[in-house]
Amino acid sequence: MKPNAFLCLLLLAISTMAFAEKGTLIFSDDFSAPEVGKAWKAQWPALAIADGALNISQAKPEHSAVGLVPVGKKDVRIEFKFKLGAATGINAVFNDRDFKEGHGGHLCRVSLSPRQIFLADDKERLSHAIEEMKKDPAKKAEVAKLVAGRSKSFPMKLDPQTWYQIAIEVIGDELSVTLDGKPIGSLKSSGIAHPMKSDFYFAVSGKDALFDDLKIWDLQ
Repeated sequence: MKPNAFLCLLLLAISTMAFAEKGTLIFSDDFSAPEVGKAWKAQWPALAIADGALNISQAKPEHSAVGLVPVGKKDVRIEFKFKLGAATGINAVFNDRDFKEGHGGHLCRVSLSPRQIFLADDKERLSHAIEEMKKDPAKKAEVAKLVAGRSKSFPMKLDPQTWYQIAIEVIGDELSVTLDGKPIGSLKSSGIAHPMKSDFYFAVSGKDALFDDLKIWDLQ
């Protein structure tokens, strides 16, 4: 076999192995259509397609703009490109719409802002029981103990006008993030292992956050 032919086969094998490690692709959207796809559910929009990307802008001051797609899996990998634009923050959130013991069914999230990337176990830190305890100043120390280790912050500078590629993995009780192919960090916390992530959504505070090339894999 000629060396260049062998090299081509080797590269193809490596590429196939890398894809297989991501599991089964269950959703993708490159936002090339003129309108937002029917799989997307908009809450407190506006969602729009702009120059081949998804633009999400906050329309109501009391709540972030939300664009949601169904997942219905336990362990997943999500990749997408984003640009903060004029948004002050982007949240990439996993939910279980049937989970009623916490705020909005939230399970875990990755928050992106110009100054940090934040990972959190929302199931445990935002439970109704803890939210009630927060109303009592006498329970401040108890609340702090209960939510300890349920989130992590990774300081960094994100340029609002730069496109970034992010990958988010949820495997068991661990949430991990890479940015432009470089590991950022991970969080291990029991709420992340919730058995059903029914939905994934973007929540945007501010205007003109852009998203592109979203892909979701089932890792089970």
